[in-house]
Amino acid sequence: MSPGGAAPAPGGEPGLRSRSWLAGDDEVAVLHRVALASAGLRVSQRADRPVIGIANSASDLNPCNLPLRDLVGPVRDGIEAAGGIGAEFPTISLGEDLMKPTAMLYRNLLSIEIEEMVRSNPLDGLVILANCDKSVPGALMGAISANIPTVLVTGGARGVARFRGAPVGTGTGLWRLWDERRASRLDDAGWYELERCLSCGTGACNTMGTASTMAVLSEVLGLMVPGSSSIPAGDPRSAAVARQAGQVAVQAVIAARRPQSVLTGAAFANAIVALHAIGGSSNAVIHLAAMAGRAGVPFRLDDIARLGTNVGVLVDVQPSGSGLMQDFDAAGGVPSLLRELSSRLDLAALNVAGQSVGHVAAAARQAGAAIRPASAPLHEGGAFGVLRGLLAPDGAIIKTSAASAGLLRHRGPAVVFHGYDDMLARIDDPDLPVSAGSVLVLAGCGPVGVPGMPEWGMIPIPARLLEAGVTDMVRVTDARMSGTSFGTVVLHVAPEAAVGGPLALVEDGDMISVNVPAGAIELEVSEDEIARRRAAWTPPEPIHLRGWPALYARHVTQAPLGCDLDFLRAPTAALREFIEPVIGRS
Repeated sequence: MSPGGAAPAPGGEPGLRSRSWLAGDDEVAVLHRVALASAGLRVSQRADRPVIGIANSASDLNPCNLPLRDLVGPVRDGIEAAGGIGAEFPTISLGEDLMKPTAMLYRNLLSIEIEEMVRSNPLDGLVILANCDKSVPGALMGAISANIPTVLVTGGARGVARFRGAPVGTGTGLWRLWDERRASRLDDAGWYELERCLSCGTGACNTMGTASTMAVLSEVLGLMVPGSSSIPAGDPRSAAVARQAGQVAVQAVIAARRPQSVLTGAAFANAIVALHAIGGSSNAVIHLAAMAGRAGVPFRLDDIARLGTNVGVLVDVQPSGSGLMQDFDAAGGVPSLLRELSSRLDLAALNVAGQSVGHVAAAARQAGAAIRPASAPLHEGGAFGVLRGLLAPDGAIIKTSAASAGLLRHRGPAVVFHGYDDMLARIDDPDLPVSAGSVLVLAGCGPVGVPGMPEWGMIPIPARLLEAGVTDMVRVTDARMSGTSFGTVVLHVAPEAAVGGPLALVEDGDMISVNVPAGAIELEVSEDEIARRRAAWTPPEPIHLRGWPALYARHVTQAPLGCDLDFLRAPTAALREFIEPVIGRS
């Protein structure tokens, strides 16, 4: 081994990408070393120590990611202990709390930022610090395209708020209590009390929302230190795991364990099984598709249904269960879940540390109460259904584990809203022609339509129905919904309305039938009538004529392909450039 710990290449020199910038004594190499030295990062003329980028997404505008500030130091310590050099740089911080219309609009922009920071800088490996919903998949998508060894560190779930003596899950509890307020069962004093108690610190949602789901799936995929994805924000274990992640990043550079070698078809199949078992966020289906698209791994919407058929929901965490992420962590987290699922997984799949899924599962302790035995699941038959039919030719999904069993087979007349503003303006109108048997339809909120595909899909139950005791209805939309949401909501209808999908042609009173066990969703309108409506339909005018939103709308794919930009999916010339970089000297 060389003094810095990097494995020597056949010619006797470390096979480090950063040497193209830093090795030698000509004026350009000197300039590059001086630039790093100015930041306190000393590099020798041999440049034989791996340079590991620390991509930090902490921001005052994103409380979910704020715990990451305390983990930069431990990550750097781990990198240096393993013989590397840690170079921190900031990244876009995608937070769900403040960004409008949705952080999803900027997920692909974050991926581009990560990819281009790697492309243009002397980095051999990467430690990603991310926590909130889109921060994790966005950064990982960029790292997959860049294809340098990568380890993810998350910041954990925030503490548990208590409202009137009972714990309130972030997101899920708020949505339920908002319905109580709209039904006039929660007064002003109670609502303001809830606001105060929800300010319970920083970190991600403590339910199995998108942030926690993507952390868990990233660990299952093999991109995290085993056991780290469920550690709550502020837990003393976080610093130790962050230090270990820095060490693993250096070791992964030495062993050349790149994202595209870790993220195999088997790894994605394992992630889909885990997604069902945790009752995870519906958004994860889109993010997994996008990540697979970057890795060049085939990923079909039907795989979600096929691989989940015999997988029960095992994790008792809201919204599919009753507990919170702290309970999942106490039950053993991902390693204990893998142990319980071991008969359903490809145990040979390897993680970034070189360990197999089988090794991690075998070393795990027996699962605690929040992880049910596979023989006694919370919900059988998987957490998701995939639907196709006239209304969704390219597919749609429904989170069955958070839906009402009695509505999984349903037929009713459509009540159609064209856009979010239209829905907000009319949903509580006492004269709205709606009943408990109606199907609420929200069109025009897909990836192109807004753009960005916001989490508007959990259409509120009309207030007069709430007051009458209605708690759920069938809803159909080309939008997404929060991973903390619940209800019988058919999501991600593709093609979306804005590009001429059949959802754009639905009219009030049309009969819609949903049969989730049969995987079917139908619009009961004749072919002649559909043709007449299509001939009269005109595409909506673009909302944004310039900048990132305009570029996004022109190039974003539909939900089954992950809502990625078409020119970013593998294989691309950029991937080949990262494998065999040609660095110009100026």
